[in-house]
Amino acid sequence: MTEKFDDKLLNAAARLDRAVSPQRDLWPGIARAIVRSPQRAGWIPMFAQAAAVVLLVGASSAITYVAVKGPQPQVAQIAPALVFEQASFGSGYDLGDEFINARNVLVAEMEVEFDSLVPTARAEIKANIGLIQEAIFEINEALEQEPNNKLLQQQLLSAYREELTLLRRVGGLTRDIMNRNDI
Repeated sequence: MTEKFDDKLLNAAARLDRAVSPQRDLWPGIARAIVRSPQRAGWIPMFAQAAAVVLLVGASSAITYVAVKGPQPQVAQIAPALVFEQASFGSGYDLGDEFINARNVLVAEMEVEFDSLVPTARAEIKANIGLIQEAIFEINEALEQEPNNKLLQQQLLSAYREELTLLRRVGGLTRDIMNRNDI
């Protein structure tokens, strides 16, 4: 709002009469309305409510009956498009060509980066990869004895994921450093 408009409103408010009294005493009528008990409106509203409830229940029951009695939808049996293979990786099972190719690419990237690392880092990485590969070998041996053991299968998948994660981290060390622009 502008000051000019505000000033007009203040001036108009200042001209109003400050003491306005009602033309008559309203309190006796208000007191009678408060004291007067509410009268029953009669039986008609109660019957109208009961009729509405009966109508609502009857209509919903009729709709439910028609829906259930009508023709039922037929559920078609669809053969799954995906074929799930056994998740065991003991003898006789392999991880597939995609996994082997991805692992070979990561190993190649790691070998490129491996020579640029300090000797202590190379030793730690070799030790970690050796531990992971040893765990994979031991889990595979256990799976040969118990091929349906879900816990062993999960541990084997976890070991393969850890191996890929380590290969990915080592393979991307200098690439990540070269891409940094906050230095």
